[in-house]
Amino acid sequence: MEHRSQAESALGGAAYGMLFVLGIVIGVVGGFTHPVWQVGPIPVGAVVWVLALFGVSLGAGKLMRARLGAAAAAGGWLLVTLPFTVELGSGDLVIAQGTAGYIYLYGGLAALVMAYLLSPSSGGESWLLRGYSPKNPM
Repeated sequence: MEHRSQAESALGGAAYGMLFVLGIVIGVVGGFTHPVWQVGPIPVGAVVWVLALFGVSLGAGKLMRARLGAAAAAGGWLLVTLPFTVELGSGDLVIAQGTAGYIYLYGGLAALVMAYLLSPSSGGESWLLRGYSPKNPM
């Protein structure tokens, strides 16, 4: 078993904390700006935010060499985005029902799941990326 120093553990915790904060920032900015850019009937802004969320989450998982990196960014995004879908007493919504809102919400959830599954597991190479060979069954 590998032992880590307190400084390494603190650095790792700070990195995961910053990924969580990055997810919060993406959720706040994306939640308010996803319906802004439309090209005809296509909500390009929502698509761009979904792709950015996928890239950040996948990058976090790959750079941290653990799925926890992708999960930290996803947790921050979910913490902000899900309350944005709740209708207030005055009828206000941040993420409204409609094409842009659905693409941003459900596309974002799908992007987070894909980024999590494509990130390497903590024990080394991801089970999705590891090749199957008859001599070495999974």
